[in-house]
Amino acid sequence: MLGNFSYCNPTKLYFGDDSLNYLNTELPKYGKNVVLIYGGGSIKKNGIYNEVMKLLDENDKNVAEISNVMPNPTVNKLYEGIEIARNHHADLLLAVGGGSVCDYAKAVSVSVNCMEDPWEKYYLRFEEPDCETLPVGCVLTMVGTGSEMNAGAVITNSETKQKIGHVFADEKIMPKFAILNPKYTLTLPHYQMVAGIYDIFNHICEQYFSGEDDNTSDYISEALMRSLLHSSRVANNDPQNYEARSNIMWTATWALNTLISRGKSTDWMVHMIGQSVGAYTNATHGMTLAAVSLPYYRHILPYGLQKFKRFAVNVWDVNPIGKTEEQVAQEGLNAMENWMRELGLVMNLSQLGATEDMLEGIANGTIIMPGGYKVLEHDEIIKILKESLI
Repeated sequence: MLGNFSYCNPTKLYFGDDSLNYLNTELPKYGKNVVLIYGGGSIKKNGIYNEVMKLLDENDKNVAEISNVMPNPTVNKLYEGIEIARNHHADLLLAVGGGSVCDYAKAVSVSVNCMEDPWEKYYLRFEEPDCETLPVGCVLTMVGTGSEMNAGAVITNSETKQKIGHVFADEKIMPKFAILNPKYTLTLPHYQMVAGIYDIFNHICEQYFSGEDDNTSDYISEALMRSLLHSSRVANNDPQNYEARSNIMWTATWALNTLISRGKSTDWMVHMIGQSVGAYTNATHGMTLAAVSLPYYRHILPYGLQKFKRFAVNVWDVNPIGKTEEQVAQEGLNAMENWMRELGLVMNLSQLGATEDMLEGIANGTIIMPGGYKVLEHDEIIKILKESLI
């Protein structure tokens, strides 16, 4: 491994089908006023809301609610949440839902005591909070983002067509605790399940496809990808398979809790393009990534040929004997495409509502990251988007 790095992850995880009971361990650590944050109401239909409220009541908490947090939380929704948390004098933000709800809670956390516009400060200038932040706890009901154990928060500005993620540098922004019960994910529709699976896979790819040194992080990444491939196929055939869903949940957490990025420059261009697509289409995050991934990877393959060959051999079991490096690398991406189609992922942008007249705006809204094998030019992004369209 090359370079220098630090690593700290303070989030305490409780995993398993009895994990919600550990709210009784965590809630007494915080003050009386809790803001419960959740999405469109599915937690009320499946009973999780009542379970959580019962434990909050037993711990004598005064609860306010922020409901209807959308899959791509908007800056206007953030402003609404800030006001609720301020008026409630919140001591703890408890997010119950998927990655968007957890992201949103962190965005509220850094904004409640911020005297500036949080969109300007955190999402345009990418500054760090210089105010007191609120503690966040997560009860996870959908897997994919890894938001339960990192300091990232993605917010969308619908007016300016910008979807921007800020990964805060200070580990205090990470959730103080996260409760991971795989049973809570079993009611997800197939579309959401496989979108989450691809989000996990792409998180690993974004960190894997950078650097050429002998890096322990890459070996961990390969193991996580192989585990995910196996469990995704089991879950795709049998969505109620607890073991497969529990492995997927655990892989999601380790895919983006900063461990496998250590010693890496990392890429993130698939996410930058996909997020800009999401700002224009409001499409499910994992599906925007799926639609643009293969055109992007085929575009940068010549610049990272060694790693793509390794990916083909170590992740997809491609036999390299008698083949050129490029042939092996291309076979790896072909195997990846076959797996994506097997899961039923969206494979082009037109399926998500994107049209050719959106491409210039999507490209303009794409933040260019320098960490991968090729720093993209604007016309290269347009080319990738055109290849992703059909």
